[in-house]
Amino acid sequence: MDQIKIENLKVFAYHGVYESEREKGQNFFVNATLYTDLTDASREDDVEYTTDYASVCQTIKDEMTLKTYSLIETAAERVAQSILVNFPKIDAVDIEVKKPQAPVPMEFDSISVKISRGWSDAYLSYGSNLGDREENIEKALFKLCDRNDCKMVQNSSLIETKPYGNVVQDDFLNGACYIKTLLTPMELLDVLHELENDAGRVRDVHWGPRTLDMDIIFYNELIFDSDDLIIPHVDIENREFVLRPMAEIAPYKRHPIFRKTMQEMLDELMKR
Repeated sequence: MDQIKIENLKVFAYHGVYESEREKGQNFFVNATLYTDLTDASREDDVEYTTDYASVCQTIKDEMTLKTYSLIETAAERVAQSILVNFPKIDAVDIEVKKPQAPVPMEFDSISVKISRGWSDAYLSYGSNLGDREENIEKALFKLCDRNDCKMVQNSSLIETKPYGNVVQDDFLNGACYIKTLLTPMELLDVLHELENDAGRVRDVHWGPRTLDMDIIFYNELIFDSDDLIIPHVDIENREFVLRPMAEIAPYKRHPIFRKTMQEMLDELMKR
C-alpha cells in the first residue's frame, strides 16, 4: 500500500505523569505514516484524490494540545483514531510520539511510543423474532454505525427463517452486514452485547426467542477461540440464515478455515 509520511512534527503540549510536566509543558515530536491508495492521485495530478497532509498535521496538533494525558501512549492512540475517523481515504496509520525531554535521569536522544492502527473488515449476522423484528434490527444497525469507530459498507436484505435448534418459537428475520471497524474483536463483541441489551435481549433459553441476536461471523482473516468468542462463528456451514445473507453481500468471501466461498457453502447446504 502507498504511504504518506509526516516526520518529526513539532508540537508543544502538556502531557506527563508528573504535575510539573502538565504545568510547564514540553516539546513532543510526532511521526505519522498514512497508508492509502495514491494511484488515482498520481495519475490525475489532483488533490481531490489524495489526503490533505496539512489538514492531517493540524489534526495531530489538535489532538496533542486540546487535552492533557498522563501517558504518551494515550496521546498516540487519540491521534491515530482521529486521523482514521476524519480522513476516509486512510486505511491504516503508524503513529510515533517522541518525548525528548522525558524525566529520565540518564542521557538519551528521545523516548517514544509507536502504535499501528487501521480499519478492520468485520462481517456480522443478526436476527430477531420478538416484537417488531424489523425495527429491532434497524435500530441496532443505526446505533452501530452512528459510532465513529464503525461504518457500514454493505447490508443484506432481510429473510424470514425457521428457528435454529429445538425450541418452539416464532420465525426469525435474519440478515448480515459488512462493516469497517476500529474496534478489536472483543471490543466489537462488547458493543454487540450492548445493542442486544438495549433491545431487551433476555438470555434465559439457549437458542430461544430473542428481540435481537448479533454475532461476529468473520473479522479480517482471523481465526480466534476463547471462552467468550470464536471467530469464524461456529457451525455456519449448517446455518442457512447466515449463509444466504452472506452469499448476497459477499458471495466470494472465503471461510478462512474451510477455504470455501459463502456461495459454495450455501450451495452445498442446499443440496443436502
